Amino acid sequence: MSLNSVNIMGNLTRDPEMRFTSSGRPVCNLSIANNRVFSKDGQKTQEVSYFDIEVWGVIAENCAKYLAKGSGIIVEGRLKQDRWDKDGKTQSKVRIVANNVHFMPKRQGDGGGGYDGGGYQSEPAPSRASAGSPAESSAWEE
Repeated sequence: MSLNSVNIMGNLTRDPEMRFTSSGRPVCNLSIANNRVFSKDGQKTQEVSYFDIEVWGVIAENCAKYLAKGSGIIVEGRLKQDRWDKDGKTQSKVRIVANNVHFMPKRQGDGGGGYDGGGYQSEPAPSRASAGSPAESSAWEE
């Protein structure tokens, strides 16, 4: 049995990068920052980690359409390790391949739409990057 599953929340560090494969399949690349807050020696400490995310199909198109730098998202997906040779040395990088992308509510008074742990608008945010606009549906189709 093999288990490869990841759930992560963060804010986009740049605008989504949309492209299409040679066969016309949409793929969107995202980059997020994930903040971990903890106590160290009685002091509040923050640790930031950065992750690259790859999204495919209609979900990719909706991410490119509705997300921007600063947007808060929750990603459900799997880890994928890329390996390549550079100057005779094997290089590698781990990225997240998304199965689902949930859009977080925008912060009040902020056009960037990041997640800050509070201060949400009163109306609920869409839960997924659906086939229609985020407010139209929470179903995924591909």
